[in-house]
Amino acid sequence: METLEVVGIAVGALVVGAGGAYAAVRLGRSPTAGSAIDSSRAQDEIRQAEARGQELVEKSRRDAEQIVREAELRARDEAFRRREEANRELETQRNEVRELERRVEKREDAAEQRHKELARKERHQDAIQKKLSERKELLEKKSTQLEELITEETKKLHDITGLSRDDAQRMLLEKIERELAEELAARIRQHEDRIKQTAEAKAREILATSIQRYASEHTASSTVSTVDIPSDDMKGRIIGREGRNIRTFEKCTGVDVIVDDTPGVVIVSAFDNIRRETARLALTKLILDGRIHPTRIEEVVAETQQEMERHIMELGKTAVLDADVPMPHEKIVHLLGRLRFRTSYSQNVLQHSVEVAHLCGLMASELGLQPQLARRCGLLHDVGKAADHEMEGGHPKIGAELARRYGETSKEVLHAIAGHHDDVTVDNIYTVLVSAADAISASRPGARRETLEKYVKRLELLEAVACGFPGVEQAFAIQAGRELRVIANSSRTSDADAVKICRDIARAIEQQLDYPGEIKVTVIRESRSVEVAK
Repeated sequence: METLEVVGIAVGALVVGAGGAYAAVRLGRSPTAGSAIDSSRAQDEIRQAEARGQELVEKSRRDAEQIVREAELRARDEAFRRREEANRELETQRNEVRELERRVEKREDAAEQRHKELARKERHQDAIQKKLSERKELLEKKSTQLEELITEETKKLHDITGLSRDDAQRMLLEKIERELAEELAARIRQHEDRIKQTAEAKAREILATSIQRYASEHTASSTVSTVDIPSDDMKGRIIGREGRNIRTFEKCTGVDVIVDDTPGVVIVSAFDNIRRETARLALTKLILDGRIHPTRIEEVVAETQQEMERHIMELGKTAVLDADVPMPHEKIVHLLGRLRFRTSYSQNVLQHSVEVAHLCGLMASELGLQPQLARRCGLLHDVGKAADHEMEGGHPKIGAELARRYGETSKEVLHAIAGHHDDVTVDNIYTVLVSAADAISASRPGARRETLEKYVKRLELLEAVACGFPGVEQAFAIQAGRELRVIANSSRTSDADAVKICRDIARAIEQQLDYPGEIKVTVIRESRSVEVAK
């Protein structure tokens, strides 16, 4: 269409040029020339006009040809461009068709692979089914043979004993009843006692719940501390000329410094844990500083004592925050911090106090009392141990007096401090809770070294008794020794043997061991069948 338009424009230009030339000729032949001179002039002008018209026509023709050639070139370019676009679109469509063909081929391969896998699984399933059928037939055959053997052996037993099946069963039951009569009577007595002790069982339940909800770690302290030294030459500097350095250090700290042949360490000994810890820190600073002389020793010891006082206050505040109680007087906080360096039967007193506080709070929650007040009673119940070496009397009395002196106004707290060891008449429920929590914390497994050793030994004896019976593979004491799990060999014992072993182990424990409460014995006999598919 564009080419035709261009050609039309060229033809129009040619017509216009010709028309202009014709107009010019016609103008030159106008009748206004009257004379011969004018006629000659007119002819010249006509000839010039015809020449100009001829030039215009020729120019218009050339322009038209040029326009036609340009139009043809543009038309060719346009046709080439459209052909290229058509080729690109065709190539794109061909690529899409090839991609679709590849996808179809891939899906066909996957479908064929799945078909082969299904065929293989079907063959495997048929093989398994065949094996199962063969095993089933074999088991049925063996079961039939076993029944025949049992019938035959039963008939032989009847012929030998002269008893029928009912008579033998009756005699066996009578014998078992006689053996179990004594045990049955003991069980009846146990149930009667259990009914009478309902209140005690409820109390134990509350205590057990509280213990399960709270768990605490335990660390043991000693009366000596060791200080590492960079070399044995430092021992001479610690002792000083004629022993003046070590005498000054022992005088300022109140501890004994032992410098012996042990390589790389110096021993600090004292029964007062606070003094021992202060001396250890001061001696460590002096060794790092390198300047060891009486004046420097006095300065470092005084500085360390101030740091220890701040550390004790931080320990007391941390204990109060752990127990989740309102902050008491700073003197009481200081006494609580001092308990961190006091032990009772190798049990840390501050950790014991926090543990008692949590146990009291848990038991108070179970009983519908005030948990925060109970925790405060438990936290402060041993505060007197921080000053019992400085004041006369037992730690309950000293603790109550100190708490009253430093602003403790709660009667429940003061009574719990004074009466948790029954030093006064117990007429307050919170004092009872503190006494119970104190006993739990002190007697639980792992709280004290002696108790832990006895506890582990009792568990070992319990497992040893069970492992001494034939057919027992393993025995495990669980639930803090209140239950014994016994694993019996399934190939050497039957279900009836497991019942007998369980009863025999319970009787052996009753006769050979001393233990609190009851021990539940559970015998587990498990059969497992294992096959390997080839």
